[in-house]
Amino acid sequence: MQQLPADLETFKRWTIGKIRVTRVLELPPTAFDPAIFIQATRREILDHGDWLCPSFATDDGDIILHFQAFIIEAGGKRIMVDPCIGNDKPRGHPLLDMLDNPFLERLERAGFPRESIDVVLCTHLHVDHCGWNTMLVDGRWVPTFPNARYLFARREIACAEIDSDGDAAAIYQDSVQPIMDAGLAELVDPGHVIVEGVRLEATPGHTPGHCSIVISSGGHEAIITGDVIHHPVQAALPHVSSNFCQDEAVAIATRRSVLAHAADHDVMLLVAHFAGSSGVYVRTDGDAWTVEET
Repeated sequence: MQQLPADLETFKRWTIGKIRVTRVLELPPTAFDPAIFIQATRREILDHGDWLCPSFATDDGDIILHFQAFIIEAGGKRIMVDPCIGNDKPRGHPLLDMLDNPFLERLERAGFPRESIDVVLCTHLHVDHCGWNTMLVDGRWVPTFPNARYLFARREIACAEIDSDGDAAAIYQDSVQPIMDAGLAELVDPGHVIVEGVRLEATPGHTPGHCSIVISSGGHEAIITGDVIHHPVQAALPHVSSNFCQDEAVAIATRRSVLAHAADHDVMLLVAHFAGSSGVYVRTDGDAWTVEET
């Protein structure tokens, strides 16, 4: 694991019709042995090095990942998607454990003070997608975004409440339950429209209730995919799952469906862990795909 040089104050922005999306990094780009995250080898990474390097992989075959959030501005609302890892939280992986990170200050410099967020949405409830739901104040976990409604997929909540393996119970206790207790949570189902042009779509497999966010405006479409895909090599090798998918067969089918739709309809994918610009277009390559950065 190696953190790479990066300008964390560079905020990538995209415009989809009348809707704007901004990404804010929580951690610098980090290079990992691929086996830590996905079921691929360094050799398989290097087999596709002509388009994976240097944005998505190193010359040694390590994969480069981001940990970041996306903020959608649409319909007069600011929608925070996947609020990262969070500070002060005991976690099982050293990269994620007890962070002391100026993410909120960085978010404000990008133009989004925490009080200005109207909606918080987690694609799923893994450690690196819901941590900043809450912050530690005087020994208590309180909602980080006090003026927001927090949307949770109903099925994701149902499954999270009974999953006590690893960090799952702690994640629920410090990053979800305080939102419930504060009365800020709203349980929603796939198809839910947040504002015009922004809706949830079921993309299960990584977790049972995993949802992606479909953005449509002015004849253009983008999808914030969460963890449907972790790394671009999975476009070329769509059978390769992450080590954290709860149902690999369903995850593979979902990934193929999303990649095919994106390639066939010129849809931009905004991917939680993609390095580089994090936004890509998908191109068909035989019975698989490659990606091009936006």
